[in-house]
Amino acid sequence: MIDKKDVLGSFRQELVKPLAADRPPPLAPLPISPWMAMSLLQKTVRRGETAWGLAAAATLLIDAPDKLWRRLAGIAAEDVGLADICATGAMVGMMAGKRMRASLGGEWAVAAWLTQRLCEARTSRATDDLLMTVQLLPSLQGERERLADLSNHHLRLILLGADSLHVRALALLYLAGTAGKPVDHLASRRGEPALAFDVLDELGTPLTVLELAREGYRVSREPLWLLMALLAAEPAGLGCEAEGDDDMPPHTMTGPVPGWAVDSFTREGKLAISRFLHGTSPYTRWLQAHVERPQQRTVTARTLFHVEGGLLRKRCRSALTDDLRVTNERECLGLPSALAGDALRLLRDDLPRLDAIRAEIMQGQTHA
Repeated sequence: MIDKKDVLGSFRQELVKPLAADRPPPLAPLPISPWMAMSLLQKTVRRGETAWGLAAAATLLIDAPDKLWRRLAGIAAEDVGLADICATGAMVGMMAGKRMRASLGGEWAVAAWLTQRLCEARTSRATDDLLMTVQLLPSLQGERERLADLSNHHLRLILLGADSLHVRALALLYLAGTAGKPVDHLASRRGEPALAFDVLDELGTPLTVLELAREGYRVSREPLWLLMALLAAEPAGLGCEAEGDDDMPPHTMTGPVPGWAVDSFTREGKLAISRFLHGTSPYTRWLQAHVERPQQRTVTARTLFHVEGGLLRKRCRSALTDDLRVTNERECLGLPSALAGDALRLLRDDLPRLDAIRAEIMQGQTHA
């Protein structure tokens, strides 16, 4: 039997030699807010942009160190996961706290090494695609309401026996509980995380993945760790049938950061979308014709994520991951699925217009 301490210890041990052999790069922060730095850090891992990643990590270490470690852990679960379990395991091994990191050379040495390692890793967004579809698929609305009222015993049976991966994922989230850390669009419910991981063990989740997910969830309560373990139990969950880069739009600088960092999760990105939607362009004219005004910003933010923010280098692909990605892109934008393709195409074509607005907003921005 694999012991939890052995699993985490083996990944921590992998850090000892490279950290002892290499000096960390210079600490070179950017003149941006912590929220912009968090966005930049996550996008750099997705795109394999190591230099930008180190600059974002340095900014967070100086201005908001707790946000740095939370974001790195979230990136490992959301954008790497099963595609590179060694990189994910290295990150989980460092979630134990400052004392552990101090024993390996200190905060910046560990942060810089992990940032570089994640930027070099194979990537996958399967866990987040599954979470988004569980939250947003219109066809799951009835199940989101029904499963919230079931006993843990019934949720366990669904998790062990339902044909639909999405229904099993929903049962798993409710079984672990959604009250402590709410999950958007899911009812609040007290759960039993220990029972949830016992059922994942019954399903056949590989023990190394199970222990990494258990530790990641223990520290963060992020549902992505649960879903990573669930995907690992799927027949094709650990498979990577192909690897390649997504088709990236042209790179544009907007002030001190690339335009793709100025997304809908930052103050500047929200303002840019608002100004963009007040303009006239092929995308905005189409949007006004097909989407009610109160929903236009949400639809645009979700669409923008798929045409820019969520794109990956070294994407690990399989039939399962492709299906999850397409379902998220086509059925979870807040549009009829028949219109999703038009929204994605038109907004991608309008990115230069959005970048011009981003550049205006970012020009002269200074942060203490």
